[in-house]
Amino acid sequence: MMGLISTLSSAFQKPETSVAHLISAYAIGVVVGAPFMVFVGVYLKKRKLILVLLGLYVCANALSLMAPNYETLLLSRLLAGFPHAAYFGVAAMVAASMAPFNKRGKAVSRILLGVTAAILIGAPGATYLGQVFGWRSVFAGITIFSLTSLILLYHNAPEVEDERRLNVKDELMPFTRLQIWLALAIGAFGFCGMFGAYSYLAPIILNVTKLDASWIAPMLVLFGVGTMIGNFAGGWLYDRIKFAAVKYIMLFSFVALFAFPVLSQTLMGISLATVSLGCMVALAPALQMRLMDISKHGQSLVAASNHAALNLANALGPWLGGLAINAGLGWTSTGYVGASMAFVGCLIYWLSERLESKAE
Repeated sequence: MMGLISTLSSAFQKPETSVAHLISAYAIGVVVGAPFMVFVGVYLKKRKLILVLLGLYVCANALSLMAPNYETLLLSRLLAGFPHAAYFGVAAMVAASMAPFNKRGKAVSRILLGVTAAILIGAPGATYLGQVFGWRSVFAGITIFSLTSLILLYHNAPEVEDERRLNVKDELMPFTRLQIWLALAIGAFGFCGMFGAYSYLAPIILNVTKLDASWIAPMLVLFGVGTMIGNFAGGWLYDRIKFAAVKYIMLFSFVALFAFPVLSQTLMGISLATVSLGCMVALAPALQMRLMDISKHGQSLVAASNHAALNLANALGPWLGGLAINAGLGWTSTGYVGASMAFVGCLIYWLSERLESKAE
């Protein structure tokens, strides 16, 4: 939705800061849907669950395609977010079950490769389609692709062998630990700065950098390149320095976001700033590994909760950035708002590290 903000603003005759609520609606759907969809898994086998989750996604995007007004589109984006977190967790488990024991990690990495490809190709592609053929063409494409995926999964996804029923007590047990909540808080607050700046990237390119609309899609490609770098960097750093990786990623985020308003004035600067925004994705794998390390049970709900926390950041970022813009602080104020949230993430990390040191 990020690259369609200006297009949808014109289509619905609403300010960009209001249209950005479409991003927040999806993110809220992920947050609310994560625990609900995981517990639906108590009653469904994994193969059937991923089909149900993707089926819901197809229906929600079809509703977006046919939305007669802004309010219906807002509702459809909320519904589209519901299956997001649970789908990623369950799809990874099914992918692992399809591979030999010593190649399960590679199978799961292909799931993440799909996500990266979506950011690198799908987001700028959607922006281009929206500019040329209108915003409905984007949802037509998403509906067709997701329906095709559903058909392919129906014919090819296997039943998971030796599948154990999800235990509600085991899933909830990790959430009695403060460290789990602190890790989720780092994601929810520390990560929202990236979303705040990225959500308004299109109007910043048009109104601050003074570039033509044709530059929006290439900038989204640069963001995708940054996410690829960040994905690898986050896992690599955590393998070497464990939880301390989160500290360095948050410090990098603070510096990059603080510099964002200055960098956004020129083509070279906004290009560097956009890649840096993408690199902040390094926080996602680092936090995922942190949660896996400190939770002994309940991997399904913890994994979904990580996606929920990051999408809470996706909801907070555009909202906080919109407040600053509406207050007359300018488009680039999103960088300073984001830097302040990255600083909050650093403080939560410091608290988590101190408590862990005292407990040892």
